[in-house]
Amino acid sequence: MPSFAAKVTRFGFSSLGRISPEFASRAALALFCRTPPRRPTTGKAKKTFAEGARKLAMAEKLAVHYGSAKVGVHRIGSPSCSAPRILVVHGWGSRAEYLADLAMGLREAGEEVFVLDLPGHGRSSGRILDMRMAALAMSAVEERFGPFDAAVGHSFGGAALMTAAGGSFPGVPAFSARRLAVIGSPSRIEDVFDSFARMAGLTPATAVALAKRAQRRVGCPVEALDGVPIALRLAKPLLVVHAEDDKEVGADQARRYLGLSELIRHHWANGHGHRRIVSAPEVIAAVAGFLLGDGLAGEAVETARLRAASSF
Repeated sequence: MPSFAAKVTRFGFSSLGRISPEFASRAALALFCRTPPRRPTTGKAKKTFAEGARKLAMAEKLAVHYGSAKVGVHRIGSPSCSAPRILVVHGWGSRAEYLADLAMGLREAGEEVFVLDLPGHGRSSGRILDMRMAALAMSAVEERFGPFDAAVGHSFGGAALMTAAGGSFPGVPAFSARRLAVIGSPSRIEDVFDSFARMAGLTPATAVALAKRAQRRVGCPVEALDGVPIALRLAKPLLVVHAEDDKEVGADQARRYLGLSELIRHHWANGHGHRRIVSAPEVIAAVAGFLLGDGLAGEAVETARLRAASSF
């Protein structure tokens, strides 16, 4: 049953939309981009956060400044100077601590791991986030610590990773990792907008105005953020991990990648839902194996040489 706050929100947007779809779309976009509280509120979330913080205690806590923004990064080093360098990106309402198991699993597999707190999350500045802002953050982190050999994103982070790698946003350099993995991520952003419009009770006119307003904000059509054509255009190894019992991001979002290319692989992690999936040992093993597989260790040595050369 919808909460009282949700019922009030739906009534407010429905009423405002009948008066002024443009004004309603402005308020809807502000809500759409507003990030949740940074700290956990429930007992279970607090326990998960505390455990993640404990596991990441050995990580180096860094900050990357670009423009007026700042993003937090946890760096988990590797004893090998030629270790593959991996970027890990969390989902909406999450932060580095919730991906501690994944990050530490990748580290144990021999990778140097960087876990990004997206804008409006964790140790990063701000209270708003959109796809372009996420791409800017990844670009800034890549400029500071890259190039990265591979990257993995969960939920919103996976979708943002695909759009960043695709160079979707004018003026934002494309994220250049050689291998990508997405976990429980939406592939078609139009579906995300449609779901939000239904949840918020937007009128059809307000929903159309919202999409147009969002496109102006990020600088490209919503269709340009579709992960499937981006994956085909990039022609890079991509691992798509999803659970058929995911109630937040339907499995149809992962099925859209099926049969598209030999470079795209699937791993079905049924039974792990949307949030537990990032801590499942079988998922961590699959992601680590994919990101390190098929010669990536050799590629990482060459990338290390490029990093060393660029430092002179």
